[in-house]
Order: sequence, then structure tokens, then C-alpha cells
Amino acid sequence: MFQYERKIQYHETDKMGISHHSNYVKWMEEARVAFLDSINLPFQAIEACGIASPVMGLSIAYKKPTTFGDTVLIEVAMTKYTGVQLEVGYTIRLASTGIVAATAATKHCFLQNGRVISLQRADPEMHRILDLAFKRCCAEQHEAEGTKEES
Repeated sequence: MFQYERKIQYHETDKMGISHHSNYVKWMEEARVAFLDSINLPFQAIEACGIASPVMGLSIAYKKPTTFGDTVLIEVAMTKYTGVQLEVGYTIRLASTGIVAATAATKHCFLQNGRVISLQRADPEMHRILDLAFKRCCAEQHEAEGTKEES
């Protein structure tokens, strides 16, 4: 599982001193872009091929507030990949305690010239990289579930 670390800035907090809820979406995008870098598929390379990957859906469950100065770890995992659609799951934890601050998911498609495409046909190498990363995420999830059952 890929982890992205981020320190919460003062300007990201509201009058109550907690991180404004809208910032979580930005942090998730930062983490997703860093995840793509980690699998050798930089976002700039995707866009250089004329491919866009817009967000089609987003859900967030806020569990515990975060505040200025907190460091969060954003765990990123692909939860679905078909070549046409990509779904990404996020767990945002307070680094100091491991407590889950939020869980979230985004759903994406792939577009070229404004039309939905299959990466398997449009860019087989990009598809291969994402498919391999998805299989790795599934194996890690399966392994984690097995570890939970053993304890």
C-alpha cells in the first residue's frame, strides 16, 4: 500500500481550528498523483499522451478532525481497474496515533479527445502499468485480510 505524508498547514483550518473538509479532496489528489509517480506513471506523462482522467465520483467519511500542525498519512490503494475505469480508496490517518481521520474513494474514467477510452486499446503500456499496480494492491489487501484472520 502506498502512503503519502502531509503536514496540515494553518491556512487549511477554519475558525474552529480544524482542517476544513474541502481540503481532504485536495490531499487525496496530491496522494493519488504521488501514487502514480511511485508506479512510474507520472500524471504529466498521462496528459502528454492526450489522456485525461477526470473524477466521476467521490465519497468521504469524516471520522476524526485534524488540526494545524498534525501530520497525516494518506494510504492509497487501487480498488478497481478495468482499463476504462479506475477506483481508488484512501485512508487518512493521524501519523502520531494511527487513528483514522477519514476514509474516502474516488472513481475515474479515461478520456481522449473528450471521449471515454479503454487504455488497453488506446495505450497498452499505460494499461499494463496500471493493471500490474492493481494486481499488487489486490494481493496486499488479500495478505492484510489473512493477517487479520490469523490474529
